[in-house]
This record gives sequence, C-alpha cells and structure tokens, in this order.
Amino acid sequence: DSQPDELKNYQNIGRGDRDRNYFLRMYLADYRAVEYLASRSDWNGGQLVAMGTSMGGQQAICTAALNPKVTAVVAHVPAGADMLGALHGRASGYPFWPADDPAVQRTAPYFDTVNCASRVKVPALVSMGFVDTVTPPVGIWAMFNELRGPKEVVPLVNAAHNHQSTAEQQAAYTRRADAWLAQLRNGQSPLAPASRPEPRQDANSKKAHEQLLVKQQQGRIDVYFIGDSITRRWGTSDPQYSAYLANWNRNFHGWNAGNFGWGADRIQNILWRLDEGELTGVQPKVIVIMAGTNNVGARPTAGNEPEIAADIAGGIEAIIQRARKLAPRATILLMGITPRNDNMACMPVINQANALLAKLADGRKIRFLNLNDQLADAAGKLRPGMANSDQLHLAEPGYQVWADALRPVLT
Repeated sequence: DSQPDELKNYQNIGRGDRDRNYFLRMYLADYRAVEYLASRSDWNGGQLVAMGTSMGGQQAICTAALNPKVTAVVAHVPAGADMLGALHGRASGYPFWPADDPAVQRTAPYFDTVNCASRVKVPALVSMGFVDTVTPPVGIWAMFNELRGPKEVVPLVNAAHNHQSTAEQQAAYTRRADAWLAQLRNGQSPLAPASRPEPRQDANSKKAHEQLLVKQQQGRIDVYFIGDSITRRWGTSDPQYSAYLANWNRNFHGWNAGNFGWGADRIQNILWRLDEGELTGVQPKVIVIMAGTNNVGARPTAGNEPEIAADIAGGIEAIIQRARKLAPRATILLMGITPRNDNMACMPVINQANALLAKLADGRKIRFLNLNDQLADAAGKLRPGMANSDQLHLAEPGYQVWADALRPVLT
C-alpha cells in the first residue's frame, strides 16, 4: 500500500504512447532473454519454450511472435487480448485500458496478442476460463484463431482467472501442459500427425539410435521387434527388468529375435528410426510391431476419439509400409494396443484404434493379434498381475500372454 500509484498500476504507464508504453520494455526484455538463453553453450539448440500465465501468457505469445528462436508456446489464460473489444461490444480484460480514449486506440494494437498471434507459427497450447473476467475467453479465442502453427485449446468451463480458481478447476490445463512439456523435452511435436517421421532430440534417444544401428548390423535377426517401452522392457539388459529379460530368453531362445523398442517413442519416432537405417538390410522373416500407446496418451480424448484413432491407425499403416519396403519377404505381426488403466478415458481410443488396425491385416503377410481380452476384462480393466504398478506397462505374466500368442504364429 505504501508504493506509488504508478508502480501499483504499472500497466497504465504510457498507455497512450507506443514508444513510452510499459509493454514495449517488457516485450523487448523478453526478446533479449531469449537471445541470451539461445547464446548459452548448455542450450541444446532444439527446444526453447515460452511459457506463462496471465500476463506471462501474454508475454509468451508475443515473444514467440517476435523471436524465431522460440520453438513452442504454452500460455495459461493469457492477458492482453482484444484490448479494444469494448468498441465492438466484446468484453475486454487486462490491462483494462479505456477503449474510448483515442490515444489508447492508436497504442493498443501494437501490444495486443491478437495481432502478435498471426506471427506465431510454432506449436501453441492455450487455455481460457469461461467465467474469467480478468482475461475474458472471447479475446483469447480471437487470439487463438490467429495462431498460424499447430495449436490446441484447453477450455476451462468452470474456471475464473487463475488466482480465483481452484487447482481442480484448472486441472485440465495442468495435465495438458505437463504432457506438452514432457514431449517437448524429448524433442517431440505434441500435435505432429502420427504418419510424419520425427526424431527424438534427447541425448539418451540419440545414443539408443546409435546402439540400435550397431545391433542391426550384427546379422542373424529372424524375428524383429519394433516398438516403444512396452517392447523394449521385454528384451533390455537394464537390471530393473531382469525378470522380463529372463522371460524373453526363455520364450525366444533359438528364434534369433532382436528387440528394437525404445521407451517413450511415439509412432512418429519409430518411423524416423526406420527411415534412418534400423531395419535396413536386416531382412528378418517376421516383424512384430507394437506401437501407439504413447500417441493415445498424447492428446485429450474426450470427443476426439475417432480423430485420434484414425491418426494412430494412419501412422501404424505408415510403419507397415516402411517395413514391407525394407523387408519385403517378412511376415508382419501387428499387435493391438494394450489396455491403459493409468487413465481409463484412453480405452475408447484404444478400442477404436484396434478396430482400425485389424482392417490393415490380410491374414497372410500382415496378421493382427489383439491380446486385450486376455489381459483385461470387457471394460478394459487389467486382470490382476498383468501390468506393473503404473497400470500401463506389462508385468511378466502379461509378457507371457504375449509370448503365448506369438508362438503358434511364429511356428
């Protein structure tokens, strides 16, 4: 309370003069911060995310518009949108400049996120609270419509502004932001179509690719497994999965089986690995494909189930096409996506995707195997012992179900 009024109402500094406006210095400082971060030797040169809430979301959007080094935006109830909306009968929010002031009318467009958004071509995640009077949703929607890159909106139908809402009311955004950041950290584009190859940028994945290229060149691989962590854990030498490796050895001794799974891979990443040589020249007799669960969990499912299922099926069809081109004599065993009880909302997508995957099989050169009626009940609830504590990855009995289903086909 003892601070000067100008400091307490900083957003009004220079509101009628674009060259003396408070937000000019703010945006230029944001730009400089990106330049500094990008100049550091410990930046990987791949991901640089502008992220913020309210005025921070406003800054994130406009920073991405101004600086091409920003690779993604995550903005929670961003401010500064549609500042002159009141002139057209729309609710305007922070910074609450008087839209009927001619000087404000000349200044506001330079700093409005709606105008910045048309320059944003990188992936963007944006939320808005439907009962937010600080940053009204109508302005955020106007800004969102102008974004030119891949984008996802998170409507918070019961939420006011962030400081006026509960964590539960904002949970949909929190979950999506966490999922986006996890994928961006791995060098993945959250909204890339499953059929588009995409490399992983994290050091572990790059090292794994190099190791799998060496493994690919060692020869004598008759049964080639490709997939994500559900595949990888079965045949890895990591100590924590020693029981799974013992199960792998018991079931596949003499089959010349090679495991080319890698944790957290989406279909896009598997496609990239195939394009970059991991199957080139191997010529296995059988290729086992288990992929798609990380695509299921990558996007919100409610209302989007058919779209997500079709995207997954299209991506796996691309894997099949790569496999047939690289190993034309191989029989392909396409596995259904296994149940996920970490989030039961994923089950409708999994079921719809598996129905589409079944249609890719011809029963001869491409065969479809769905284990789910053995792993789970009709509602998709995993049977006791089939999955580990995360309710996503298979436990040893689940792997044995998989092995038992493969053995007669391999024979």
